Amino acid sequence: MQRHHEHHGHQQPQQEYVGHDEHQKQLADVRQDLHQARQQHSHHDKHAGHRPEIFKRRFFICLVLSLPVLYYAPMLQMWFGYRAIAFPGSEWVAPILGTIIYFYGGWVFLRGAWRELHSKIGMMTLIALAITVAFIYSLAVSFGLRGEPFYWELVTLVDIMLLGHWIEMASVQGASRALENLAELVPTVAHRLVNGRVEDVQVNTLQHDDLILVRPGEQIPIDGEVTEGASSVNEAFLTGESRPVTKHINDEVVAGSVNGDGALTVKVTRTGEQTTLSQIMRLVEEAQSSKSRYQALADQLAYWLTLIAITVATLTFIVWLAFAPDSTFAINRAVTVLVIACPHALGLAIPLVIVNATAMSAKHGILVRSREAFERARNIQTIAFDKTGTLTEGRFGVQRIYTDQIDELKALRIAATLESLSEHPLAQAIVQEADRRQIQFTKGEDFQAIPGSGVEGTVEQSTLSSR
Repeated sequence: MQRHHEHHGHQQPQQEYVGHDEHQKQLADVRQDLHQARQQHSHHDKHAGHRPEIFKRRFFICLVLSLPVLYYAPMLQMWFGYRAIAFPGSEWVAPILGTIIYFYGGWVFLRGAWRELHSKIGMMTLIALAITVAFIYSLAVSFGLRGEPFYWELVTLVDIMLLGHWIEMASVQGASRALENLAELVPTVAHRLVNGRVEDVQVNTLQHDDLILVRPGEQIPIDGEVTEGASSVNEAFLTGESRPVTKHINDEVVAGSVNGDGALTVKVTRTGEQTTLSQIMRLVEEAQSSKSRYQALADQLAYWLTLIAITVATLTFIVWLAFAPDSTFAINRAVTVLVIACPHALGLAIPLVIVNATAMSAKHGILVRSREAFERARNIQTIAFDKTGTLTEGRFGVQRIYTDQIDELKALRIAATLESLSEHPLAQAIVQEADRRQIQFTKGEDFQAIPGSGVEGTVEQSTLSSR
């Protein structure tokens, strides 16, 4: 009967609350690094300095301000068959609110377009061009130019773009929490051994060849090599295998794994960015900062679409001016082309799909190293797994019971009695199987856990061992 003893869960919460402020500082540093990485990966990096909360606030403020503009829009009055309430100065409701929305809600797009003009024009330039032309033309109409203003088109375009960018930034932030979850796997305090004494120190102060003590149930704070003791260690976060791994002297342990029932003395072998967990975090960060093939295609399409929109609008103005010598009518048609040529779906659809797919993968334990490879994964037809543990539910269970000169139910009752005092996953699986079969058993006596080996105890006046 195989036995690897599990960690004692009651000691872990104490470890989590030690150095809480330092832990929060480390998480803040991770968020800052993620923020800088996100500034590099998307064609929306022109607004990457903003958080989702800023887009959310601007969207709702602009949405509220847009309602009066929509209410007084002549086109909507004709469509829905109502007459807006008139009062002295009501004709200035749309111009005033449209101006506020243009500068407050559209400022992020204007600034993004200005930055694009110094590198390569793209979606921000097209958006800024559309709302600027609509705003200037509508304002000119309000001050006497003959034509129909585009205030309601202006405010709805700004609202939709703010909504889309809010969703995108929120999705990017959600995907980035995968790194924060990884960072939380590492405790902030380690028990360093100095001249036979134990002192609590910050993990980031540990140096190569330092000796640290890892008590039962604690998370291993740094990569190292076992120099004393034996225990079982849960490395499921790294390998996907839910079964704890027995560690003896000279065995390697990695930061973030959970120690089992035995105390370990570990010599530090890797620190800082050299640790296994830091390397995993780096791979995740690189995946989030990388640009996929479809995003590069969207950038290229946005570039050409901007040039085409400007060209077609210019031709529209020239043609209408040639066939109908009315500059106002020609300007109206050219402005219309620029306003409707803003394909916000092109700029949002691909990043949203990629980011959400990456976030869903991270949520299910899949860390994407390359987004381009992630896109090609749709063509995969065969998958070969080298570990059966990665294909399970992560929970142990009893499949079969083999006995020798003893009844199966009696063997299960004895095993459940001996293992009922253990917290190890294998022990719990045996106890659950006995409960499922409604087998009555009591607790064993003289229970003793042998770190890394098994348990001993007295069952029905007989001393038994599961080693």
